[in-house]
Amino acid sequence: MKRFFVLLAISVTCLSLLASTAEAKRFGGGSSVGKQRTLSPQQTQQAPAAAPAPGAPAQPGGSKWLGPLAGLAIGAGLGALFASMGLSEGVGMLLMIVLGIILFMFLISMFRRKRSPEPQYAGAGARYQGQPSMQQPPAGGAAAQNGRIPRDFPAEAFLRSAKTSFIRLQAANDRKDLSDIREYTTPEMFAEISMQVRERDHAPQQTDVLSLNAELLEVVTEGDFAAASVRMSGQLRENNATTENFDEVWHVQKSLRDDKAVWLLSGIQQIS
Repeated sequence: MKRFFVLLAISVTCLSLLASTAEAKRFGGGSSVGKQRTLSPQQTQQAPAAAPAPGAPAQPGGSKWLGPLAGLAIGAGLGALFASMGLSEGVGMLLMIVLGIILFMFLISMFRRKRSPEPQYAGAGARYQGQPSMQQPPAGGAAAQNGRIPRDFPAEAFLRSAKTSFIRLQAANDRKDLSDIREYTTPEMFAEISMQVRERDHAPQQTDVLSLNAELLEVVTEGDFAAASVRMSGQLRENNATTENFDEVWHVQKSLRDDKAVWLLSGIQQIS
């Protein structure tokens, strides 16, 4: 019977540690997903770092280590408890080995996230919420100052809608609302995001957008589609952790063959 309770305690400890290392992420996971585009050097100039948002509380940098360290402390406490109960040293060693393996897996997953390759593009971002319903940009029409935006394109209204879509998609991702996400993404992009949501399992996610900027980089015609790139940047906070700067380009597209077509998110491109 004692051995049963020992194994039960080990199992509960392992499951709690695995749950603590599960990490949800904001919409897109903070990585480059979906369609990527090559941007000009002028478009990819490094954006200035966003200033800390007023009133944002400072958070300890080692918060991600609290779960594994707490698990090790619990393991040590259980080991001492087992020893006081007269259980063999072998059980305590087994427990420590299991905890060591879990800590090793956590370190490997953390280093993989840090080393994941991202395209070397620079751009400024903004919240992108709601689907812009803009007029079709003319093929080969007059260009704006940067030569990549038609003069009669309603850039200001487009960017307002882009910010709205950014916020809405963050909220939909937090609550795992795949139906809402599907309405604003291409089928290929939806497949990527839905996979991220399902891999998150039951891990909670809260994304607070503290500041947001949007810059329209280009609007071009590619075959039967109009494509636009919007640089989103600002500050956000995930799961009440530290405030983070973000800088990424959101690529959207819509069909030119359908008068009722709307802009759909086709890719997110990180700036590094």
